[in-house]
Amino acid sequence: MQSVVQVRLREAGQTLYFILDKIHLKVDDYVIIEADRGIDYGQVITECEVLSEEKLEEGIKKVLRLAGLSDIKQIEQNKEKAKEAFSSCTKKIEEHKLDMKLVDAEYAFDRTKLIFYFTAKGRVDFRELVKDLAHLFKTRIELRQIGVRDEAKIFGGFGPCGRALCCAKFLKEFEPVTIKMAKEQNLPLNPPKISGLCGRLMCCLSYEYKSYKDLSLGLPQEGAKVTLPEGKGRVLSVNPLKRSVLVELEDGRQITVSYKEKEK
Repeated sequence: MQSVVQVRLREAGQTLYFILDKIHLKVDDYVIIEADRGIDYGQVITECEVLSEEKLEEGIKKVLRLAGLSDIKQIEQNKEKAKEAFSSCTKKIEEHKLDMKLVDAEYAFDRTKLIFYFTAKGRVDFRELVKDLAHLFKTRIELRQIGVRDEAKIFGGFGPCGRALCCAKFLKEFEPVTIKMAKEQNLPLNPPKISGLCGRLMCCLSYEYKSYKDLSLGLPQEGAKVTLPEGKGRVLSVNPLKRSVLVELEDGRQITVSYKEKEK
């Protein structure tokens, strides 16, 4: 058995498991970790878990230490330098007349790598841009094309529900979202009403879908004919969250029927 914790690399990187070795951590702590290309930093996003050796990912890295004051200072300095790099890169993109939108820039903890995130409609030949940036910043340069959902995750914001965006707050990976999920949750199939700030279908449609499917077990479908103690009728609407249905009886009366227990 091995103690592990999930860490989001830098501000917008991957979320990965890292091994803990006699280190006590809590959610939101900054940590210094082993990375594929040297030492880097990240932020803890889950409580400590214990996994068996069989469940550990191959090549899983370690948390080296809880970030100290000097580490935090360097992280903050990196962020300031990344802002300057962002401005310089924007100018270089204009000079090269590249059809791309710069979204973010960030340094690796030890400043051996500078990463630029951008969006574009298609492939972009940025080889000359990389050469200019490498000469300007004297470090390894990586340009990483991302999608609109990743862009929303970086910038953050608030959804129509009034809460912080799921992608920026707690979602670890992007799951596929389909219009069928909205339909089966009885949501209006109006794109502006079921789309997030990124313009894609809202992430919550995906992770809430399983709950709706589970709560719908045993409920009659809309339009189904049912027989009740009050008489025969037809289902007008279904509310999985309340596990109830609205039924119109043959005499025109409408009654709400509650299904307390889910049928197995």
